[in-house]
Amino acid sequence: MFSILGFRLKDLFDIIIVAILLYQIYRLMKGTSGMNIFISVLSFIVIWFFVSYVFQMELLGAIMNKVVNVGAILLIVLFQDEIRRFLNKLVGRHSKGLYAKIKNMVIGRKGNKDDAFIDEIVQAAESFSKTKTGALIVLQKEADLTNYWETGERIDSEVRSRLMENIFYKNTPLHDGALIIVEGKIKAVGCILPISHDQNIPQNLGLRHRAALGISEKTDALVVVVSEETGKISYAEKGKLKIGVKSEELLKFLTKE
Repeated sequence: MFSILGFRLKDLFDIIIVAILLYQIYRLMKGTSGMNIFISVLSFIVIWFFVSYVFQMELLGAIMNKVVNVGAILLIVLFQDEIRRFLNKLVGRHSKGLYAKIKNMVIGRKGNKDDAFIDEIVQAAESFSKTKTGALIVLQKEADLTNYWETGERIDSEVRSRLMENIFYKNTPLHDGALIIVEGKIKAVGCILPISHDQNIPQNLGLRHRAALGISEKTDALVVVVSEETGKISYAEKGKLKIGVKSEELLKFLTKE
């Protein structure tokens, strides 16, 4: 086989395949709480490679080999949700074909450039604030929110303020859950989100605000929440909650992000 100074063609393919796999794992982890674990595991693998194969330290290498063998099973347990999402991207029921999925994963999808839906969100938030209607709206960014929108009712609809007002209208079946927006579309409503256990959250804030903080702690999603008691508009990002913002500030925040 063709080779230059011992470097074979299959070695090049080997490097490319590993690079693609690592990049896809990075995309799955980006913006989630598992990102720190991924970086730690990757650092350990690099150290293990140098210890075992470059410096050939037999004792330390043997210990690290045992850790790697057991760690493979541990990683499957820790990242079972991410592995499931990865497999769903390849062979999902609604896929457009295996080739299209692989192409999208390798080169990425083009983002939605139409930001008109942001105006609809701000308009709906203003209406919720005036009528003191509780609302919880989540916008997906890099981190996949499939595990969360699957807990609700899927509707795949255009983002319209009137529709959101009907969804969050008091005493309707879905008004207590979260509305999740993916790529400028309402993906699902009535979704269940993780609750934040941060002890610094003000006692007067209810489950909606704790859920808004919870999803922002675990992912890079943007969250808009309106209080049913006070009508105040708030937003959450990266585990931080900004309470009592005006519609202009909300529009600026969503447009920037």
